[in-house]
Amino acid sequence: MTQAPERAIGIDIGGTGMKAGIVDLVTGNLVSERVRIPTPVGATPPDVLDTAKQLVELLGDDAGTLPVGVCFPTIVKNGVTLSAANVSDAWINLEADKLFSDALGREIHFVNDADAAGLAELEYGAAKDQQGLTIMTTLGTGIGSAFLFDGKLVPNSELGHLIWKGDSIEKWASASARERADISWSKWAARLQKVYAHIEFLFSPDLIIVGGGVSKNPEKFLPMIETRAPIVVAHHQNNAGIIGAASLVRSAH
Repeated sequence: MTQAPERAIGIDIGGTGMKAGIVDLVTGNLVSERVRIPTPVGATPPDVLDTAKQLVELLGDDAGTLPVGVCFPTIVKNGVTLSAANVSDAWINLEADKLFSDALGREIHFVNDADAAGLAELEYGAAKDQQGLTIMTTLGTGIGSAFLFDGKLVPNSELGHLIWKGDSIEKWASASARERADISWSKWAARLQKVYAHIEFLFSPDLIIVGGGVSKNPEKFLPMIETRAPIVVAHHQNNAGIIGAASLVRSAH
C-alpha cells in the first residue's frame, strides 16, 4: 500500500452548486480558497464533468496532479452511482469513478454527499474517537444521513426516505420544507422532534450530529429538541462535503 498523500482535492456536487477545495488530510483544513460554479441545468454527466474540470482549473497550480474525492447526491457502490436526486437520471447505474478518472486524469474516489459530511465529522470533527453508533443528519433540500459505527462509515443510509404520512419524511421535515410551509422555527423544531424520536426508537444511537446549511443557526431550533443521546452541531458546515470527499483518499491509502 502506497503512502497516503498529505493533500487532496474535494469536489462537492449538489443540485444547485458544485464546490471544490484543496484539503490538508492531516488537519482536515482547507488550504485553498473554496471555488464554486452553479450546477449545470439538468446535471447531465458530460456537463457535470466539464464543470468539475473547471473547478480543478480554478484551484490553480496547487491542484497539480492531486487525487480527487467526489461526493454526489446518489447511492454509490463500488464507484457506481445507483440513483439520482436533483440530477439527471443518466447517472443511474453509471461507472462514475471511471468517468471522472478518465476526464480528470487522476485517482478518483466517489461517495454519497451525506456520507461525505459524516466522514468529515468522523475524521476531523464531532464524531472523532466516538464509540458506538453515531448518526449524522444533514438538513437542507432534503434530509441526508450518515451512519458511523466505531470509527467506520456504514454507507448509503437514506433516513430522509423514512415514510411519514405516506411520503418521504424529508418532504415534511427538511429545511426546505420549513421554507415551503412558511412555518416558525419552533413549529419546525416540533417536526424535527418527531423525526429524531423515530430515529432513536429504530436505532438507539450514542450520538446524533446535525449538519447541513441550518447548522449555522442551531440556536434557532436545536434547544427545542430533546433526545436520549447527546445531539450536537457538526463542526464542518458548508465545507463538510469537500473535506469528507477528500478524506476518502486518506482512507484508501
